[in-house]
Amino acid sequence: MQRVVPVRREARAVSGRLREERVTSLHGAGGELMGRFLAERILPKFRLRSAGPIGLDKLDDGAVVGLPPGRLVVTTDNHAVKPFRFPGGDIGKLAVCGTVNDLAVMGAQPVAITMALLLEEGFPLADLETILTSAARELVDLGLPLVAGDTKVMGRGELDGIMINTTGIGVAEPAISDAGLRIGDVILVTGTVGDHGMALLAAREGFHLQTELQSDVAALWPLLAPVLAEGGVTAMKDPTRGGLAAALNEMARKAGVGIEIDEEEIPIRPEARALSDLLGISPLEVACEGRAVMGVAPDRADAVLASLRHHPRGREARVIGRVTGDYPGRVILRTGVGGRRFLEMPLGDPVPRIC
Repeated sequence: MQRVVPVRREARAVSGRLREERVTSLHGAGGELMGRFLAERILPKFRLRSAGPIGLDKLDDGAVVGLPPGRLVVTTDNHAVKPFRFPGGDIGKLAVCGTVNDLAVMGAQPVAITMALLLEEGFPLADLETILTSAARELVDLGLPLVAGDTKVMGRGELDGIMINTTGIGVAEPAISDAGLRIGDVILVTGTVGDHGMALLAAREGFHLQTELQSDVAALWPLLAPVLAEGGVTAMKDPTRGGLAAALNEMARKAGVGIEIDEEEIPIRPEARALSDLLGISPLEVACEGRAVMGVAPDRADAVLASLRHHPRGREARVIGRVTGDYPGRVILRTGVGGRRFLEMPLGDPVPRIC
């Protein structure tokens, strides 16, 4: 069985500015190291400046372009999941939902998507048909057109099976940034955390669980559209790579506020917790693919929570904390035994090839 927790061992060699000569798996794992990689090695080359108040220079989930009558939101993503089929979904469903979710957490209704396939020579056509059928089913359910695409085939051994790139286009008025938290806001999560990462890890490593853990992969827009109509949402993010811990730390840093979270209020499935305890991987640090974490004005929190719980995918929604003026840029975790500790930004998701 391959090692599943390489993060801590690699992390000890990292300090100060990036000095690595080669790309490692951690550079794409959604945590501290990836953020520094973008800030120090990639973005300065382009000197990017967005046309609107929220753009790639802000490192949000998408870029907002100010075009009347609404605001056009564009996002793009690569998907390289191993295994490409996992309990609860596959790379086709994940590609569509992941892109739609990046739009949704910015308050954008998805209006179109593109898809590009990168295939290894010899990839089974039956598997490709299954993947594309899965992606198409999600598009039909969302009423979302596929407006452009491309396919390339690599030689044997030049690619591990299949990769999918998707670009999503949405319209938001107004757009929501993950930097909008204000002191006093309530922090909500729309469902259990850690499901996707733990389900994919169990499938990858061949663990046979008595209760099969399913990925939470799902499109967020049908859940979030009624919530946005309620008003009061100040910031939102989907906790993918790096999980809830990374999402909360990014939101706190960007807004310059502190976040205090109650550990006992964070919804985690028993089977996800059991597997995380077995492997020594925190469920707060692995990816979700059908959840959102949001800041909500305190006077609208009850209405937003009720709206979430009215939808089948939001029945496990929970208030997990509040925004404070203490420890700006940091996340405090109130533990089950009454203590308090920092919930640190992970260097990266401890489970590679997860989304």
